[in-house]
Amino acid sequence: MKTILPMIVAAAAVVATVGCTGERTPRHGYVLNIGDPERGERIIRDVGCGSCHAIPGVRGANGLVGPPLTSWSRRTYIAGELPNTPDNLVRWLRDPRAIEPKTAMPRLGLNDQQARAVAAYLYTLR
Repeated sequence: MKTILPMIVAAAAVVATVGCTGERTPRHGYVLNIGDPERGERIIRDVGCGSCHAIPGVRGANGLVGPPLTSWSRRTYIAGELPNTPDNLVRWLRDPRAIEPKTAMPRLGLNDQQARAVAAYLYTLR
């Protein structure tokens, strides 16, 4: 029994960090190097994301058109289409209709650096 216990603990740790699809779900410390989350919060506010989404930590972001972005870092998929990874989120933020043509999410005109900053902020939402 003593030799099996460490294997059970290790297996439980793996299951806790892997989603249903086997994709690793990004966590707060894992993706902060993709951009500046403080800048991302300012961009979110300036672009007006809160008119459609409820976004924790962003003043006035209480929209009901799009889904709330609470606990973003724990999500498995982006728009039900893409595994939730930093690169996929940046792609989505830059051109959502290239991924999901019928989405109501508009193209925001973000450049790569801006999209990375917004993604960095969203991944702080646990």
